[in-house]
Amino acid sequence: MNSSFFKDDVILLLKDISGLIEPLPTAEREKRIQSGIHYSEMLPLEYRPSEEYIRIYETSLDIFGQITADAVVRVADKIVTKKGKDVVIVSLARAGTPLGILIRRYIRKKYKFECPHYSISIIRDRGIDRNAIEFILKRHKAESIQFVDGWTGKGAIYKELRNEISSFEGVSDELAVLADPAFLTDLCGTHEDIMIPSSCLNCTVSGLLSRTFLRNDIIKENDFHGAAFYRNLISEDRTYEFIDYIEKNFQYNLNPEPKGHGESGIEEVKRISEIYGIGNLNYIKPGIGETTRVLLRRVPWKVLIDRSFKNSRELDHIAQLAREKNVDVEYTYLNNYKCCGLIKQLSDI
Repeated sequence: MNSSFFKDDVILLLKDISGLIEPLPTAEREKRIQSGIHYSEMLPLEYRPSEEYIRIYETSLDIFGQITADAVVRVADKIVTKKGKDVVIVSLARAGTPLGILIRRYIRKKYKFECPHYSISIIRDRGIDRNAIEFILKRHKAESIQFVDGWTGKGAIYKELRNEISSFEGVSDELAVLADPAFLTDLCGTHEDIMIPSSCLNCTVSGLLSRTFLRNDIIKENDFHGAAFYRNLISEDRTYEFIDYIEKNFQYNLNPEPKGHGESGIEEVKRISEIYGIGNLNYIKPGIGETTRVLLRRVPWKVLIDRSFKNSRELDHIAQLAREKNVDVEYTYLNNYKCCGLIKQLSDI
């Protein structure tokens, strides 16, 4: 699989489908999704950030990079405590991939050992790449595998992981994330809904990889799930700008974050669905990372922002994208999350 990731940072267990699939404009892709075609059977056109948006990203990296670095440190320490020196990092492509690299680099520097890092695909309602899991299990102990992702929204991917992994004896279904505002796992860097700078951009902070892809005319029975390499965006690639910036901010003697207690994120999502009359919970995307994704690659209806963060610089990129795409922003009261993206329903498009 081609990418801009260094080969010694990660082994990508993905089939290269570059040039085989024509990416679709956002509105067309949204219509197809809402007509019943699964999102993994299409590739989105990658959003090309405006100069103003890139300026906001760079400012966000400068301001909030330390928070991300601290979250990497805390979750990496927990992983080593739990798994020891036999740990095998298995990041969930693509958002988890650069964060898996950072966790691995921190472990190498602090604990002085190398751990393997694979990146594989998991797709909501379609499952994990079982061929990739089998590939890893032929080379490593099942007990050593540690899954890694960026954040929890309402927990759909975590639920998918738990459903799938039960058939692999000895493999833990616990997911390690930097941010867990949904309160689904203790294996996290923080339970706060933090702004992870890499969530601001798509492939240009993720090795120039597309979202993962699964369609049976392209992905055969023995193939890994697919992804495309956006070679045309090499000049805009910021993958290692992000990774190197976070790495240089590692602190090697951080105290653990106090244990948090909060309601399940899905309960808040259900309340939002009742208030706004949204029958399909898949149209509700809570948290900074998920709201950003809605604005970048879906057709948004509205963005909710917690009143406490009305003028927060942590949400500058959300406000900028909403302005660029003429999306209404509503200030309300949220518990677990600082913001939430609501997807426009097909009948309104």
